[in-house]
Amino acid sequence: MSVSDTTDPKPAKTGFRIPVPFWAQVLLGLVVGLALGFVARTYDVAWLATTLDKVGGIFIQLLKLAVAPLVFFAIMVSITNLRKVNNAARLAGRTLLWFMITSLIAVVIGLVIGLVSNPGSGSHLTAADGAKPDHAGSWLDFLTGIIPTDVITPFTELNVLQIVFMAVVAGVAVLKIGAKAQPILTLSESVLELLQKALWWVILLAPIGSAGLIGRAIVQYGWDLLGNYATFTVDIYVGCALVLFGVYPLLLATVAKLNPLQFFKGAWPAIQLAFVSRSSVGTMPVTQQSAIRLGVPKDYASFAVPFGATTKMDGCAAIYPAISAIFVAEIFHLSLGVREYLLIAFVSVIGSAATAGLTGATVMLTLTLSTLGLPMEGVGLLLAIDPILDMMRTATNVAGQALVPVLVSAREKILDQAKYDNASASAIDDLESVYSEPEPQPQPAAPAAA
Repeated sequence: MSVSDTTDPKPAKTGFRIPVPFWAQVLLGLVVGLALGFVARTYDVAWLATTLDKVGGIFIQLLKLAVAPLVFFAIMVSITNLRKVNNAARLAGRTLLWFMITSLIAVVIGLVIGLVSNPGSGSHLTAADGAKPDHAGSWLDFLTGIIPTDVITPFTELNVLQIVFMAVVAGVAVLKIGAKAQPILTLSESVLELLQKALWWVILLAPIGSAGLIGRAIVQYGWDLLGNYATFTVDIYVGCALVLFGVYPLLLATVAKLNPLQFFKGAWPAIQLAFVSRSSVGTMPVTQQSAIRLGVPKDYASFAVPFGATTKMDGCAAIYPAISAIFVAEIFHLSLGVREYLLIAFVSVIGSAATAGLTGATVMLTLTLSTLGLPMEGVGLLLAIDPILDMMRTATNVAGQALVPVLVSAREKILDQAKYDNASASAIDDLESVYSEPEPQPQPAAPAAA
């Protein structure tokens, strides 16, 4: 009897399905949101403005609701999954190395764009338009803030860095304990499956959430806002586009010897969701499934993608702080030298974990400004435009989080080339279990005896 005779076919999925592709639904949501935001602001329709605000806010809140437990169990389970991977320490080291290399490239691009375009010189903003944030990030806060004072507060206050620390400790402890910790590991994998499924239901609301978010931004800030930040906004989008569509394809073609178009086909569902949700962690399950689609081994992807979702931020932690620092310096009529540019690169490569994969990059910006000795009031200058910038930044972040596992897998000769070559841009209809044991592959039949 052949293997196919003994394997039950997967049950056909039933139920109502909207025939419109998911990317088209998201695009339609953005267009509708722009139109509704324009109407609400132009004609002062208070109820519509309130509705857009609530819809966008609820969508982000639903994403944030899953962040804390998702990060903890994803990181913990991903560390335990490394025991199934050959050369796990080598893979982890290569992953971290490529995180740093791509971040360094991104920050250099950001600095070059900022120096060429002078983003602050063309605006009508002054130092008086800025305001200090309630709390500014610092290296002391970053280093001492990694270790929590208790196990509850990091979850209630959504301190992702501390959650990552506890997850790493728990994962290593499970590995050291061995068989006795198997019940805890099994429970953790089941909880992760549950969170993944619940988050997928939230992801399906992205078209509605995107309409509320973009509409809320138009109502709050209007089109006039873009005038003062025109050069700065273009700089961020151009910088992210250069990394996303220039650096990443070049690395794929030269380092991994892969067709870049296939990468974008496989990663497209994650990139488009990141653009709308503005959350790397919220997009993490889709990013992980996209990496597996592209041929990255499941066990390695379950480590690299969650790790990247909290530390790999080419948009928020490299391009953005580089251009922002130049922008703030110009507004406050301060000069930056080679030392300051080197510090920006250092902060971007080493301190990117401070962004924590949540919407916005304020912590990273305050960390950069405080390191350079620039006025903290500069943060207030950029908060108004942040939602518009964050969409492109997060899309770049997530693309990088999918890219590095592909690069490392290709370099280590563990990439499934057939899966990569056949990756498609179709929407991920439902999230498979990306954390559980991989399905056993059928073995080829032995040749018949002569």
